[in-house]
Amino acid sequence: MLHLNIEGKNMDLTAVSNQEEIIWKVLILDTRSTAIVSSVLRVNDLLTCGITMHTLINAKRAPLPDVPVIYFVEPKPENIQRIMHDLEIEHYADFYINFTSSLSRELLEDFAKKVAASGKSHKIKQVFDQYLDFIVTEPDLFSLDLPKIYSQFNNPTTTEDEITGIADKISNGLFATILAMGSVPVIRCQRGGPAELVAQRLDQKLRDHVINTKSQLNSTEATSIQRLVLILLDRNIDLASMFAHSWIYQCMVSDVFRLHRNTITITGGQDDSTKKYDIDPRDFFWFKNAQLPFPDAVENVEKELAKYKQDAQELTNKTGISSLQDIDPNSSDTLHIQQAVKALPELTARKSIIDMHMKVLAALLQELESKSLDAFFEVEQNVNDPKVQKQFLEILRQETKGDNKKDKLRTYIILTLLSDIPKSFATEAETVLTELGCDLSSLNYIKRVKEVIKLSAMSNLQSASSGSLSGSGNGENKSALFNGLSNKLYGLTDGRLSEGVGSLITGLKKLLPEKKKLPIANVVESIMEPNSANQASASLTDEYLYFDPRLTRGVHSKPPKRQSYNESIVFVVGGGNYLEYQNLQEWANGTGVTPSSKLVVYGSTSVLTAEDFLDECGELGAQP
Repeated sequence: MLHLNIEGKNMDLTAVSNQEEIIWKVLILDTRSTAIVSSVLRVNDLLTCGITMHTLINAKRAPLPDVPVIYFVEPKPENIQRIMHDLEIEHYADFYINFTSSLSRELLEDFAKKVAASGKSHKIKQVFDQYLDFIVTEPDLFSLDLPKIYSQFNNPTTTEDEITGIADKISNGLFATILAMGSVPVIRCQRGGPAELVAQRLDQKLRDHVINTKSQLNSTEATSIQRLVLILLDRNIDLASMFAHSWIYQCMVSDVFRLHRNTITITGGQDDSTKKYDIDPRDFFWFKNAQLPFPDAVENVEKELAKYKQDAQELTNKTGISSLQDIDPNSSDTLHIQQAVKALPELTARKSIIDMHMKVLAALLQELESKSLDAFFEVEQNVNDPKVQKQFLEILRQETKGDNKKDKLRTYIILTLLSDIPKSFATEAETVLTELGCDLSSLNYIKRVKEVIKLSAMSNLQSASSGSLSGSGNGENKSALFNGLSNKLYGLTDGRLSEGVGSLITGLKKLLPEKKKLPIANVVESIMEPNSANQASASLTDEYLYFDPRLTRGVHSKPPKRQSYNESIVFVVGGGNYLEYQNLQEWANGTGVTPSSKLVVYGSTSVLTAEDFLDECGELGAQP
């Protein structure tokens, strides 16, 4: 699209542009397309593609009558109107128009009539439906960025027309995702809920597409193991994971701070300011450590700093210069100085990334210590331990430097979901939570859900949430441990750790949970690798509906016998989170309990934090 939809152009946006003459262009976006573009490209990437300026369609824009323009906007009447206005006054030289999703027949005809009436049709060079109406933040993670889908589907006041409209939106987004991946999948989904509604609509869209296109998507794969499988799930399959505290670096950043479209936002601290850190696609540290437990991330950032210092020292020793800052980029006196000048940009970029993650980890540890988050993590990992209930009541009454009311409520909700707690314990805990000022609407809703769908019957899928910590130690030692580690990281000055944290990290690693599969990973395993799955999961997924959009004639065939798949899209209707994403990647990459080697792309209607989901459940709980 950025190369005017010409095939064969250099599509490596991180590389230097090819030798052809660059056509300089303007890019016009709206709010939706800005989110789509900004999650994967930076300004420098746009410049590489010849985009000299980008701006919003509804902003005041100066005319550039000699410059071609690329529009990338939602197919909405107001956007068509603004494009027509630009065309009529010849705001730009040539018009290349791209829509995020399919333009309706009615809107296309209306657009064509207006263009014909304007007499400027020669200026419009292209009109494309790009089918890019989804947000990608990592190669195996996407979102449709549709908020509050869970509460809309589960609210008794939502009308049938509204539910149909939401299902259509979701199926449109999934259709675009599938076109981007270039393979028509087999669809498996839960029965009798939003997932089935979406599956039916998506299946019909894909059938129509297979019939109407002669593209590569219509090729026939040789065996089922080469087919892509789309696994559609309802959020109610596992509610506990949406409230859980995690020990994984990426999950903790999302939970404690804000991780939105690859930007980390940290609010608070000693100066009560807001700091934003951009995760660049070239962020080597995030790529290696996002999926690791955060004590490993702390340990690794120190190793990276030591390695950087060593590399910088070797470079300065060769040149005889005492510091990298003293290197003159214009100097060509010696071969060593030339080598240093070449290495300088890479070293500077490395140092910048290391400094950023040190600051994020320092802020993270400060929050952990002030809110005693480790205590909630331990309770959630030991919900079936009889001692936990007593410990939890003590934790509820403890005062901390930071406000952790919602953390207490989240952990209590998990206890409610995953164990049958005595009435006396429930009364006491809820009294304390009320005294703390917690809104218990979300808890009331969860209690209703547990009764209706009998989550206790799915205990076989709750292996992760009921797992136990390995060598967790007692609370007193953990507090000392956290204080010590926090103090070490508080000594952060000029992006450096004041002293080593090795011995403390070794102690902190005792808090690591055993590797367990979340319910969603059990479901995915039983569909993709049924021979390795436990019998309970396999029996459950045998009941899932089966659609094959390639079978364009007749009714659906009966589901085939259990078969294996190498690639899947796992999509949760009603919101997902980084915890499920990382758990699925752990299974897919063979680092979990059962060795595996699969490609699993995880998506959801929206990537939510525990607080987001708490608010949604609160809205539902407040319903009469």
